[in-house]
Amino acid sequence: MLRTTNVRNGYVDSENVRYVTQETYQKWTRRLVPKRGDIILTREAPLGNVGKIRTDDAVFLGQRLYQFRPDPKKLDADFLLYSLMGDDLQRQIRACGSGSTVEHMRLEDIPSLEFNVPPLPVQQRIAGILSAYDELIENNQRRIRILESMARALYREWFIHYRFAGHEDHPRIASRVGEIPQGWEVKRVTDAVDVNPRVAVPRDGEKAFVPMGSLSNDSMLITGIESRGGNSGAKFQNGDTLFARITPCLENGKTGFVQFLPNADAVAFGSTEFIVLRSRSLTPEFVYCLARSEEFRGVAIKSMSGATGRQRVQERCFEDLQIVQPPRALLDRFSAFVSPSFRLIYTLHQQIQDLRRSRDLLLPRLLSGQINVEAA
Repeated sequence: MLRTTNVRNGYVDSENVRYVTQETYQKWTRRLVPKRGDIILTREAPLGNVGKIRTDDAVFLGQRLYQFRPDPKKLDADFLLYSLMGDDLQRQIRACGSGSTVEHMRLEDIPSLEFNVPPLPVQQRIAGILSAYDELIENNQRRIRILESMARALYREWFIHYRFAGHEDHPRIASRVGEIPQGWEVKRVTDAVDVNPRVAVPRDGEKAFVPMGSLSNDSMLITGIESRGGNSGAKFQNGDTLFARITPCLENGKTGFVQFLPNADAVAFGSTEFIVLRSRSLTPEFVYCLARSEEFRGVAIKSMSGATGRQRVQERCFEDLQIVQPPRALLDRFSAFVSPSFRLIYTLHQQIQDLRRSRDLLLPRLLSGQINVEAA
């Protein structure tokens, strides 16, 4: 099921979704089955986000979404996508917005939207120029997913299943958490990881601020970083892991790895609902993968308490959680493998931001005819 949160920046995210039974799917697609190439517009929360379905997976639209399927003889789908993202149609969409608490657009207003439609070859040329940027963005996003998946898979293989390089030469010995490789040590999490380490942040001046919405459900990337004054909230530095402590953010998987600050001494702050995790005897990359593991998250979720809908992790749960710490040489070897991937993920993310800025600068000039695409 696609929701408004799945539609943004010209893309429809078909991975971070909720799933339903086949019966429910058939009920919701009786009138029209979404397919690759359809353009989706959000009518509420937020209003005016646009995306294109780029997968053949079976999906259906939740509430507050509108679906366009252009006649290919009259209108190029990508041209419609970029037109809906352009200033002219965005102003019309905003003008149709109403509602005292949540801005929304009525279904009957959508057919009244108007935009300039050049001949089909010109549409296709404009769409081709802009979609070249989106193809590069999509390729970088795919690389980011692969790199993170590889890092987490290596963590599970070495430190959960104990199938690290040379494991055949390390006999297993009994421990209070079961059989572990000889030379490994059972520790409490709090002996290996600093939980909410003390860091000073000056109150005066603007600093980088990370709201909860900046964390991803399935990626280490931290996006939408703001600049704010003050110093109230979690404090962190490069190499720290941000772990959401409140429901449903924790259950949804919100976790981030800090590597956007300019140097090792720089400090940022963020939501009071973050738990900051910093390596004491492990490595930053190990701590991030640990925070993403089912075992670690399961203990945190079980510790949650508070009013329904506002439950929070109890930090003391980490005092009783035990992990198996590998020898230093193996930890360093793991980080030597995965730290280049962590850095590359951040570099690819920066490239995506640059590509989006370039595309968004070109978009109004192409749609307005300021750039002659036939001569370009």
